[in-house]
Amino acid sequence: MRRSLAGVALAVTSMVALSFLIPLAALVMSLVKEQGVTAAEQRAAALAPVLTLTTDPAALRESAASLDASEHLVVHLPGSGALGSSKAPAALLERAQQGRESISQEIPDGWICLQPVVLPGDEVAVIENFVPEAELTRGVKESWAVMLFLAVGLIAGSVLVADRLGAKVVRSSKRLAQASHALGQGDLDTRVDPMGPRELRDAGVAFNAMAHRMNELLAVERELVADLSHRLRTPLTALHLASERMAGTAESARVEAAVGELEAELEAIIAAARTPLAVGPMGQGMLGAEASAGRSSGGAGSSGPHCEAAEVVRRRTAFWTVLAEQQNRSCSLDLTQEPTAVGLSDDDVAAVVDALIGNVFRHTAAGTPFGVRVVRTAQAVELIVEDGGPGIPEPDRALSRGSSTGSTGLGLDIAQRAASATGGTMRVSRGPLGGAHLTVTFSLAPPAPSGHRSRISRRRGR
Repeated sequence: MRRSLAGVALAVTSMVALSFLIPLAALVMSLVKEQGVTAAEQRAAALAPVLTLTTDPAALRESAASLDASEHLVVHLPGSGALGSSKAPAALLERAQQGRESISQEIPDGWICLQPVVLPGDEVAVIENFVPEAELTRGVKESWAVMLFLAVGLIAGSVLVADRLGAKVVRSSKRLAQASHALGQGDLDTRVDPMGPRELRDAGVAFNAMAHRMNELLAVERELVADLSHRLRTPLTALHLASERMAGTAESARVEAAVGELEAELEAIIAAARTPLAVGPMGQGMLGAEASAGRSSGGAGSSGPHCEAAEVVRRRTAFWTVLAEQQNRSCSLDLTQEPTAVGLSDDDVAAVVDALIGNVFRHTAAGTPFGVRVVRTAQAVELIVEDGGPGIPEPDRALSRGSSTGSTGLGLDIAQRAASATGGTMRVSRGPLGGAHLTVTFSLAPPAPSGHRSRISRRRGR
């Protein structure tokens, strides 16, 4: 921006300077020439009274010398020739003598002035004053040099001022951009010091107000989530009582396990809602660890950002197999024996498995078969979930959060964001069973670093 402002100042000032400099240079040259011609005419006119009094050559030479023009002042006397070296063309001299006409005209080497003087006896003498070309341009180059120097100084000054102003604007813009980048990276406490032009100061004030409002909204959101989680404890207590009355039956153990998992989920949500906002590697803010830290199936307690994807898939598929048996669904599980370390936590991978298998149960009829596979490739781990249902009619649209037909689209969004967090992808197609064929590709994890842990929302929905 500084360079652009300096270029604009240079262009504008140069055009203004040239628009004045060119006419002014021509005017200076015209004035110098006019002054030289006027001085020559005045010298010729000053010698005319002397010629009317005497035609003595010595007296005329002395008078010419007194006018500081003896070199170029020539007197043409009738019948006796010229007193000095004449530069006047014969035609002009004859015209001045015959027509008794004052002549001031440019000739090849300069300017000639002829002044006729009528002597006693009706004879005509002619006073000639020649002005060399050098006299007509004396001082012009020096004047042009001064004007050029002033123009260059004016242009340099305007460019310098524009650069200084541009530097101030650029400094303000850079600080605002840095603060915006920091806010985008999750630093919600970043603020800017409004400075620079009024528009940028207003932008800085608006940025600070926006950041403050974001903090307020996030605090309200966390409180709402925590309050809602507390309200769910009343029906949870009722479920506990109901499961106790069912004690001794086959259903009571399954209900108690489900109630325990739900209670662990609520505890995790409440704890996460009370903590500051975290920004995971997926680039989106998440309310702490929304995934359960106490899954009944085992994925709890993982604190690092790496996990064995195949092992997590095995545990979560075993959890869903119980429900599949009740609905007469056949479930196939095929896991690779190779290492499947990915850069996500156990909870993150489990959230993906739960979202994809949960979609099968919600969107296909009881008795519909499904399969889960984990495949290791050279650079990635592929999680494949397929079913024998009707499939997804619009795969591209289904990957847009909340836009798939008849559902929220959050389940597929969870899986897609998890894949993106590792640099992988997600594909939706139709599989061998005739229904949906979902392939989530996770890039293999590098050596496990120490650091923060990504989290993926476990809200259910396709």
